[in-house]
Amino acid sequence: MSIETLLRKQNRDGGWPYVRGGSWTEPTVYAVLALAASGATAEAARGLGWIRASQRPDGGWPPCPGVEQSTWVTALIALLPPESLGEERHARGIEWLLGSTGRESTFVYRLREWLIGNARPRELEFAGWPWFPETAAWVAPTALSILALDKEFGRHPSRRLAGRIETGRHFLLRRACHEGGWNHGSVRDLAYDSRPYPETTGMALTALRGVESPQVERALAVAGDFLGQCRSADALNWLRLGLMAHGRLGAGQGPPEIAFRTLSESSLSLLVAQTRQGGGPFWS
Repeated sequence: MSIETLLRKQNRDGGWPYVRGGSWTEPTVYAVLALAASGATAEAARGLGWIRASQRPDGGWPPCPGVEQSTWVTALIALLPPESLGEERHARGIEWLLGSTGRESTFVYRLREWLIGNARPRELEFAGWPWFPETAAWVAPTALSILALDKEFGRHPSRRLAGRIETGRHFLLRRACHEGGWNHGSVRDLAYDSRPYPETTGMALTALRGVESPQVERALAVAGDFLGQCRSADALNWLRLGLMAHGRLGAGQGPPEIAFRTLSESSLSLLVAQTRQGGGPFWS
């Protein structure tokens, strides 16, 4: 998809749909990021206005208008440059992310588990991020939150940011599948080892940029295998970003053509191309 096509699909309210219909936060943020990365900052202004108007009093953002709850999409919005989103709005979004954690990491949950005699699994020693507040942490929202906080650390280094990023990365390393790569959540499910998925493997590798570990090396091998056979645009985008983050993406690597079903997939594809040329919003 070209930037021109992306602009034609913008809704009158300034946002974007997943395919058609009303505006949602995720496709709108990806579209604005793609426009900004291409230098079309003026064209992104209406989308930014829609995003600004959607911020909730607690500093986070909902998945769409009418939802009275801040969610994981706050991490995507925190990837926007503070000067375009607004310094104060951006700072409140970062604070919301810093205060968000999976339910299994809260004191009340851990106390209850201790009182009923449940041993604490090794994979729960570090806190990740959930899709929605007061639910369990998952790989994808954790990876996106690490990317957003790492960008903020590049602008304003602090021990608090560094500590939360490190904890999140340990969460990912502990959740790596035994064969390499990442599932959506647990290492084991119903007494069986979880199998990795291509999109979550790519997302985790992107968030673990600069980290050297056996888990990362195994995941890079798995990601290379996934890339040669994947048939999902979302998987293709994130696998390329994950391999790129570790300098492992070769020229022309991957399947030649995949259909994009949603605006999010199309916009992310544009961002992958920008990142490959040395731009993009995912790392400094």
